[in-house]
Amino acid sequence: MSEIQRPGALYQQVAAAIREAILNGEFPPDSLLPSEAQLMARYGVSRPTVRNAVAALRAEGLIDVRHGKGSFVRSTGQPALTMERRIDHTTDGRFTMPGGDIWEEAEEPSTYRTHTTKATGRPLALGEEEALFGCDRLLIHTASGARAMHRTLIPFEVAEAVPLLAEEPCKRPAAIYRLLTTDGHKLWWSETVGARMPLPDERTTLRLPDATPVLHVTRVAHSTDDRPLILEELRIGADRAELAYRITADKQPARRTRT
Repeated sequence: MSEIQRPGALYQQVAAAIREAILNGEFPPDSLLPSEAQLMARYGVSRPTVRNAVAALRAEGLIDVRHGKGSFVRSTGQPALTMERRIDHTTDGRFTMPGGDIWEEAEEPSTYRTHTTKATGRPLALGEEEALFGCDRLLIHTASGARAMHRTLIPFEVAEAVPLLAEEPCKRPAAIYRLLTTDGHKLWWSETVGARMPLPDERTTLRLPDATPVLHVTRVAHSTDDRPLILEELRIGADRAELAYRITADKQPARRTRT
């Protein structure tokens, strides 16, 4: 028995002791933790104290509770999915994304009208309350089962300049890119990646375990004059996916020499 003799609330002491056992490998990833009764005997504490300690470790993301099976140490393995963040342009004018054909739509896409917020207006170089077309998709990766939420936001003024886009703003991104290039835009893209804790609807939709952040990827398609045209947002559990980028060196402008 390893009775607790540390400062702090008793359940925090028990949580610290279990955490230490996890980190030093006594309880390896994916292993079943001892039962409540065994933890009570090991640390000489009550059942409520053990339950509070496990709840604290669950909130930290060290433990998954599987109903009917018990508490398991969360795996520290590699994410199931590597997403290549690349866009290819074929010789016949089409755009393709690596792995784009292995994502299935879990439900019918949702098309709607909305307005820019402070968060969405900034990357589009628009103020708040500017009219947008929105399209939401729920995607499932066929091999790993990973779920992703994809959103496309298109300013009205962009869509109205491209009639086919205004008629059907919920086209897939590759089809939108092609419409824009056909309209005369020479596209380039910028992308940012952040991580945050999920909102309740994201956690439910993406089926995230406790204490699991989401990767929030924001991609903007720009025209030749650097004007933002469309905004895409991708949200996926950080435990399921990692992002991979191909980086090339930009050419430095030639230095002028004095004559």
